[in-house]
Amino acid sequence: MKKLIISTLALSLLVILVIGGLSSVLPASPPTEIYAIKNIKIVTGTGKTFNSGVIVMENGKITAVGDNAAIPRGAQVIDGLGAFAYPGMIDANTTVGLLEIGSVAGSVDTAEIGDWNSPIRTYVAINAHSEIIPVTRVNGVTSVVAAPTGGIIAGQSVLYNLNGWTIEEMVVKPSVAMHMNLPSLGGGGGRRGGGGGGFPQGANANAARDQKMDELRKLLNDARAYAVSKEAEAKDPSLPRQRTNPVLENLIPVVNGTMPVIFHANREADIKAAIDFAAEMKLKPIICGASEAWKAAAYLKEKNVPVIYTGVFSLPGHEDDGYDVNYANAAALYKAGVKFCIATPFDAESDEFVRNLPYYAGQSAADGLPKDEALRSVTLYPAQILGVGDKLGSIEEGKIGNIVLTDGDLLEYRTTVKQVFIGGKPIDMHNKHTDLYEKFMKRP
Repeated sequence: MKKLIISTLALSLLVILVIGGLSSVLPASPPTEIYAIKNIKIVTGTGKTFNSGVIVMENGKITAVGDNAAIPRGAQVIDGLGAFAYPGMIDANTTVGLLEIGSVAGSVDTAEIGDWNSPIRTYVAINAHSEIIPVTRVNGVTSVVAAPTGGIIAGQSVLYNLNGWTIEEMVVKPSVAMHMNLPSLGGGGGRRGGGGGGFPQGANANAARDQKMDELRKLLNDARAYAVSKEAEAKDPSLPRQRTNPVLENLIPVVNGTMPVIFHANREADIKAAIDFAAEMKLKPIICGASEAWKAAAYLKEKNVPVIYTGVFSLPGHEDDGYDVNYANAAALYKAGVKFCIATPFDAESDEFVRNLPYYAGQSAADGLPKDEALRSVTLYPAQILGVGDKLGSIEEGKIGNIVLTDGDLLEYRTTVKQVFIGGKPIDMHNKHTDLYEKFMKRP
């Protein structure tokens, strides 16, 4: 009887707790997935602006933009207090998520050994909790390409948003392009500097290059034949099954033109050689690096080859180059009618430059690139070049809600980013740098 009384009392107390304090016992209902930002100056990135606008985002997508956009019932309303709203920036040339500390081998996952690494996919190697991600995104860079770096065929890059617990949550396009580092004409050249690297200098350089180029041609032709055989097998089950070849299997979208090839090349001769090779092998080329693209601008325009330009703050390559040759490169491409975007250069030790992407575009604007083109060079144009112009790059209905709120011009050094939205949600603006700042501000 005593046990029964105790049990009954305990049950009564539980009922009282549930009835009288339900809100404190049960978890709060999840917040709505609808966000509305009002009272903002919207720079859409398409040429259209709104001086006192509203952006509505629902389930990660932008659903309304304009001066009189209706705010749905139940939306979480954020007053922008006159802030500027820009599309989130995209850096098309990084190793964010693959490289943490260059001097610590265990935190570096950027390259594989060997020359023919077509099966390598950076998508599977991204560290979604890299300390570089929060530092990068708080300056307005909301999406990046993480690219492989090793070999003549380096592998496949991934495009992802800089917010989420796993790469599956963050990914925009799991395989953006195949990356190639053709051996440089005349030998030499770094992995990201215009050639495959590791080739002898002098008299033997061209012979070594020709040998590697012939091997690459054969590999691509083998991939084309392999694709034909696979297609025939699919149509006729009676044909003998050939053994799967991962290297050739991953080159099928390259040789059939559904996956572009990003050729890393800086010198004029290497840029033109990459374009000619792509035409010979019927590939879809994009040139990355492109420090001397201004010299090859007419050829790039003629062949309709887009450029990912990374050398804005690089030193001039030749003694007789002007001090501003790299500052003005983007303007030269624009005047020639070449499709291009601006990205940061790859660094073997860290991705510290990615957060400075707006200043690369800003410097180009100071040296002849129209201001609206400079903005598009880090927003809409990289999205279009990477094949996701319908998802990213501007503030338009139907696109992913990657928005940056600032107190001024996004491309100016003095501008402060007030808040960033990725996938339609406000992100935590704290990072290693802000934590250190706050810590030392409180120093006695």
